[in-house]
Amino acid sequence: MSYDVINPATEKIVTTIEHFDLAATDAVIAQAAKAYDSWRHVAPSDRATLLRKFAAVVASHKEELAALEIANSGHTRGNALWEVDNVVNVLTYYSAAPERLFGKQIPVAGGVDITFKEPLGVVGVIVPWNFPMPIAGWGFAPALAAGNTVVLKPAEYTPLTAMKLGEYALEAGIPKGVFTVSPGKGSIVGNRFVTNPLVRKVVFTGSTQVGKAIMAGCADQVKRVTLELGGKSSNIIFADADIAKAAGSAPGAVFDNAGQDCCARTRILVQKSAFDSFMEHFEVAVKKFRVEDPSLATADMGPLISRKQLDSVQTFLDEPIAFTGSAPTGPGFWMAPTVLMPKNTQARSWREEVFGPVVSVMTFEDEAQGIEMANDSEYGLSGSIWTRDVGRALRVSRAIETGNLSINSNSSVRFSTPFGGFKQSGLGRELGPDALDSFTEVKNVFISND
Repeated sequence: MSYDVINPATEKIVTTIEHFDLAATDAVIAQAAKAYDSWRHVAPSDRATLLRKFAAVVASHKEELAALEIANSGHTRGNALWEVDNVVNVLTYYSAAPERLFGKQIPVAGGVDITFKEPLGVVGVIVPWNFPMPIAGWGFAPALAAGNTVVLKPAEYTPLTAMKLGEYALEAGIPKGVFTVSPGKGSIVGNRFVTNPLVRKVVFTGSTQVGKAIMAGCADQVKRVTLELGGKSSNIIFADADIAKAAGSAPGAVFDNAGQDCCARTRILVQKSAFDSFMEHFEVAVKKFRVEDPSLATADMGPLISRKQLDSVQTFLDEPIAFTGSAPTGPGFWMAPTVLMPKNTQARSWREEVFGPVVSVMTFEDEAQGIEMANDSEYGLSGSIWTRDVGRALRVSRAIETGNLSINSNSSVRFSTPFGGFKQSGLGRELGPDALDSFTEVKNVFISND
């Protein structure tokens, strides 16, 4: 079965690829299971060296990968270059892990007790279309470092950079079968990760609805899962904050990647006394936000990924619009950044994940109401708090039910710190030192003195 990959900025075909069917998927899973027998026994220092070589090969193809992501995903040049760097950084970070997967010596009576961190086996990684390169790396790098083998399914829309990463792994000396990329439909390839007993863990990033189905399917085999799902993050602006800075950075916090980001701060909560000042600065910033050909170095935002996604996002535009930015006309899935003023917290734009360049703004009276409004969501992935009061920053950050928060910043992701959600935004943690725990089992061994 073939699939035409479309450039979302031009609507032209980039290339046509062949999808894996069920038999081909089972074959690569079996190959990964066979490769696991030897990969898990590669000396930690040698595994670390191979991961560093993999990182170096990816770095040497930076321009090629960035150009491919611009064409396939419509990402801006600045974003695409950052995304390649992120893969390199994540591989380099986890290249230190094989020699640091420490167990414990636990004091016990009658002998010595020690623990080991053992790899799981074959890990199936299912990657979304919004950040194809980074999220692939967040799954395969720690999995490989811990001694697992990986079969990765890229999104149907955006398979091209993942397929290149699979080639670069072989070029770096990663043995065949240790890391394999399998493009195909989620209903075939992704579902087989769930049902094939040789796959011992599934890592999924995508919608909450699909994540729930994967979790339910994995329960049949008590298969481990890491889920990074939807978000409806808040950007909370207190009156004592640097309002000009908070407003000036707010467009990037929601319109970056055309709003197709589970961490997008799509709910802006502004303390009532600062609302007029914030909106004045925010409108200027939105209108300056450059939506244009993503290959240009000046672009802040490119197109949405598909016609289907554009149509879905535009269904939210029946609410009051405060102001908009601008966008190109003609071919491509373009949409202007749009700021809504919902009438109440039950509005669709306030409650549902939009996954497009749309943000809703509401006011709050005091700290307690701001926390209440921010937590009134089934999601809890990310968010920002803007205030000069350190005590308030700590109180509010502890009270907000979300996995990742930034104070006077909109940065959610660092490769050296854990990333994941509360509530229906996910299960488990990626990145940082915590990720390795989800790719290993703890084995306890008691050695008798007798």
